[in-house]
Amino acid sequence: MGRKTRKVAIVGTGLVGSSCAYAMINQAVCEELMLINRSPENALAQALDLSHCMDFTHSRTKIYAGHYDQCGDMDVIILAVGGNPKNPGSRLDLLDSSMEMVKGIIPPIMESGFSGTFVVATNPVDIVTYAVWRLSGLPRGQVIGTGTSIDSSRLKTILSEIFPVEPRSVQGFVMGEHGESQFVAWSHVTIGGKPIGQVIQQNQSRFGHLDLDEIADRTRLAGWEIYKRKGSTHYGIGNALASITRSVLNDDHRIMAVSAILGGEYGQQSVCAGVPAIISANGVHEVVELNLNAEEQEKFGRSCDLIRSFLESAQLAAPPEAPGVDPARLGQADAGNAASAEFGA
Repeated sequence: MGRKTRKVAIVGTGLVGSSCAYAMINQAVCEELMLINRSPENALAQALDLSHCMDFTHSRTKIYAGHYDQCGDMDVIILAVGGNPKNPGSRLDLLDSSMEMVKGIIPPIMESGFSGTFVVATNPVDIVTYAVWRLSGLPRGQVIGTGTSIDSSRLKTILSEIFPVEPRSVQGFVMGEHGESQFVAWSHVTIGGKPIGQVIQQNQSRFGHLDLDEIADRTRLAGWEIYKRKGSTHYGIGNALASITRSVLNDDHRIMAVSAILGGEYGQQSVCAGVPAIISANGVHEVVELNLNAEEQEKFGRSCDLIRSFLESAQLAAPPEAPGVDPARLGQADAGNAASAEFGA
C-alpha cells in the first residue's frame, strides 16, 4: 500500500509565501504544494518558476496554482498574506488590514471541507492566529501561529556567535507576543545543556561582561534591523513555516516556540501567545509549561494582557458565556468556538 500523499496549500505568494514554498520544495516537505493568491497570475507564475527547480532537488514536489475550493483535502494550509509593518512602527499596525483578509479567506476554505491544520504567519500573528481559530471552528490545537519561533531562532543565532557554538547547541525560548512585549525566558536557556548563568559565572573573564537585557533587545529588534535595510524579512520566517509544517506532516513531536491558543496553561485563558509546544500530526499536541521565575511570569502576563486588549478591540475576546477552553481538549472542538458564527457581527 502506498504512502498517503502529503498536501499543503500556501495562501499568499509574496516574499514570505514564496520563500516558504522554496524552502519546502528544497527540503521535500510534501508531495503536493498548491499556491493561492488574490492575483491568480502571480500564483501561477510562482508555481511555474518553482517547478523549474525540480531538476536540482532530491525529490519532486508537484506544485501548482489553485483556489480555495480545492482546499478540502489539504493536510496543512499556510497563511502568508498581509503587508509589511510601518517602520519603526509595530506589527500591531497591521491588525485592521489583516483581519479584513482573514475574514475573506477562512470561510471559503472551511466551506471546501478542510479539516487539517492551519499554520499562520500573518501579522500581528498572535491575534490573527486567534481569529483563524474562531473563524474556522477547528480544535485549538489545529491552529498554529509562527509566533516567537523566529525570535527564538534569532536568540540562538546571537548566542551562538557570542559563546561561540553551533546554534543548535543552544536551547532556549523567546515567549509572549511576537512583538514589542516579548521576553527571553533566561531561566531556561542552556548552552550544551548547561544553564547560561552557570556558563557566565564559571567563565567570568570571557563572558562576565555580557548584558542579558541587551541581548534580549538585540533579539527583539533583529527583524527591524533587517527590515530597515531591505524592506522585508522573509527567508527566516519562510523556513520557520516549512519547519512547523514538516513537524505536523511527519508527526515529529518536536518542541518549538509557536503561537498557541491557551486554555489555562501559564494561568492564561482565551488568548494566543508564543510558548514552547509539542508539534505533532494534530498540530499543537501539548503546550510545554516551563517553570518560569516570578519576573518571567510577570512579563508573560503583561504580554498576554497586551495581546488580549487587541483581541478585545477586534471583537475577538471570548464572550462571558464561554469562560475559556479546557487545556485537556487540544484535540477536540472547544467551547469558545461556539461563538465563531457571530465573529465580525
